[in-house]
Formats: sequence, structure tokens, C-alpha cells
Amino acid sequence: MADTKTDVAKNDIFAKAFNFTKADEVKELGLYPYFKPLEATDGTIVEIEGHEVIMAGSNNYLGLTNDPRTIEAAKAALDKYGTGCTGSRYLNGTLDIHLELEDKLATFMDKDRCVLFSTGYQTNEGSIQTIAGRNDIIFSDRDNHACIVVGTLCSNAKTVRYQHNDMDQLRKMLEKADPDAGKIIISDGVFSMSGTLAKVPELVALAKEFGARLYLDDAHAVGVVGDGGRGSASVFGLTDQVDLISGTFSKSFASLGGFIVGGHEVIEFIRHHSPAHIFSASMPPANVATVLKSLEILQEEPWRIKRLEEISIYMRTELKNLGFNVWSSESPIIPVVIGDMMDCFKFWKDLFEEGVYANAVIPPAVPQGQSLLRTSYMASHTNDHLDRILEAFRKVGIKHGIIDHNGHSAN
Repeated sequence: MADTKTDVAKNDIFAKAFNFTKADEVKELGLYPYFKPLEATDGTIVEIEGHEVIMAGSNNYLGLTNDPRTIEAAKAALDKYGTGCTGSRYLNGTLDIHLELEDKLATFMDKDRCVLFSTGYQTNEGSIQTIAGRNDIIFSDRDNHACIVVGTLCSNAKTVRYQHNDMDQLRKMLEKADPDAGKIIISDGVFSMSGTLAKVPELVALAKEFGARLYLDDAHAVGVVGDGGRGSASVFGLTDQVDLISGTFSKSFASLGGFIVGGHEVIEFIRHHSPAHIFSASMPPANVATVLKSLEILQEEPWRIKRLEEISIYMRTELKNLGFNVWSSESPIIPVVIGDMMDCFKFWKDLFEEGVYANAVIPPAVPQGQSLLRTSYMASHTNDHLDRILEAFRKVGIKHGIIDHNGHSAN
């Protein structure tokens, strides 16, 4: 078989792989920002390639991944249950703590029932393809996370995508839709790149008017925004008006896995029909115990949500004052738009050298010409951390001509 680019035939299924050279080209320039191994971390300060840098790109919103209490909970679960369940929840992989977590999350989210998945990605992929079928229509925001997109593709439903948060376009699509088709509107609650909130009141109103169901993915919202961290719908006091809310444990809950909450019948249907739930090994016990402890801390220490909001407002304001374009962020996710992809890589590299790690995001994750540094913040960041991040952005922004010395965009 051919194993070099020069030998590969055009109809070889691996041709696309041999023709993919961009990553190697960027690596040769010393600008490659991905798959960087963390050699040590306390959450806010990490060691990468021998450099200590402030982490300004983590989704560890509540700062609990290194909390002694979550670590101890995970250790205790290992001692009691072992390292894994070696089976699906459907068969031999259900532990008593899985059921405990489902009950506590349903109560916390003020919904009837909850079902856990092994990852947040699987939660949306597995739930959407289960509840939307051949005679249904999915209305999906164009900025929705990839797992929602995959879920719509895996379903047999017709999918139409409306422009980000464009309620007028969504209305027109609903008006044109087959009145006899089942309908569901699906949106991120907090969008993972822009940090914007979904227009939940408008989504609720449209769902009611056109007899559609409403599904919010609150991966970046639960434990981040709303009443006690209960997510995007709770920001507006509309949790009871949203049919399904999904979330993940890999962010505020310092673990891995996901969940979806909703009415009893719908959740039980997903539990018994979702391939992603039935045919995947269940969450390991240490992961479940970590989430249980994180949920407990979230409820006992409301200052974490308040601190996160204060940090978000401060960083948005100061980055804008420096002259950066941060779009219309409304959360701890604050994008800093650079523009050209290679310019973004160069900015990332210099920012790293200044002691700050952020995430370089390029097309197709963002529009062409809108490459950006995705920053995100934790309740455990100190004021000193924040000011050092801002100073690094100021220095690198001026160096690259993104901003000027007077706090204006140079573009």
C-alpha cells in the first residue's frame, strides 16, 4: 500500500490525510498552539514546556478541578467502587451514586427527571437523534456546538439552521414549516465561542406560538450563569418553560460526563432508546463522586458564581478599554478577535511568552477573517492574575498592531 504523499492515488481514501500539511507547516514556524501537554497545574497556574503561565483558556469556571474536597471525593469513590463500571448503565454499569446524582441534578434544575451520559458530547448527540425522527423538523442556531450539529445529522429529522440569535429568521422558518410536523428548537444557552446568551424569552414565546418544543444546551451555562448557577433559562426565570436542558460535567463540575433534564416521560424515553446511553460504558465512579461534591460546593458557596460574574464584567470592560474587539460576550467566555489565522497564531505565541495561555480559535470554528483568542475565566483567578493577563494582552496587542497606545483598535 502507498504510504507517502507522492505515491498515493487520487482515489485512495487516505489521500485527504496525505494532502493535509497545514499543521506541519505551522509547527515548522514554531506557532502551533494545539495539543500542548500540561506538566503541572493548580488550576489557575499551569506549566507548559517548562514555562509557568496563567491559564486564561480553561472551562474550569468554578475553580474546582484542584479543590481538595473534589479530589478527596474522587479518591473515596475509587476506594469503594474501583476504577470503572465495565458496562453500560442499561445493564451492569449503574451504581447507587449514578442514581443519587440524577436525583440531585433533577432537583437542582427544577425538572422531573435526569439521565446521565458518559460525555457532554454524547449527551446532545444521543438525545437529539433519539427525540427527533423522520417526520420532525429541528430548528438549530447556526452557532450551536458541533455535538448538536452531529446530533441533527444522525437523526432522520429535517434540520433548518437560522442565523445566530436571529429571532426574525427563526419566525419565518417556523411560519413556513409543515404545520403537521413535530418541531423542536435547539440552541446553546451560552455560546461557546462568542460567550453570548441565547434569547431565551423570545425562544420560549416562539415555541409556544408554533407548538414547538425547546431544548437548551447549557454546557457553558450551568454552574456559570443564572439563579445559583442553574443556567441560561434561569437568568430570565423561565426554567419551567424550557422542555429539555442538557449540561456537561467537564466544565463547572470538574469531571467528565453529561446530563439532560426534562419531563418524566421524555427522559425515560431517552434513557431507554438513546444508543449513546445504552451502548456506552457508564461514567466511572470517581467522575460521579467529583460531580456530586462539585454540586454540593456550588450550592454551599454561592460566592463562586458572584465572583465569576464580577471577573467577567471586569475583563470584558478592561479588554474593551484597551481597544480589543470582544464581540458581545455576556459570560466568562470572552473572545479577543485578531482577524487573520496566521496573525492569530503569532499573537498566541507572544502571549504565551508573556506568561498567559489562551485558546487560538480559527475557521471553521469561527468565520473567515475572525480568528480569535478565546479567553475564559475562573472564580479562582485572583485580581493579580487578571491584571497580568490584561498587561500581556496590552503589550502583545500593541506589538502586533491590533490596538494602539491610546486604547483604540488599530484596525
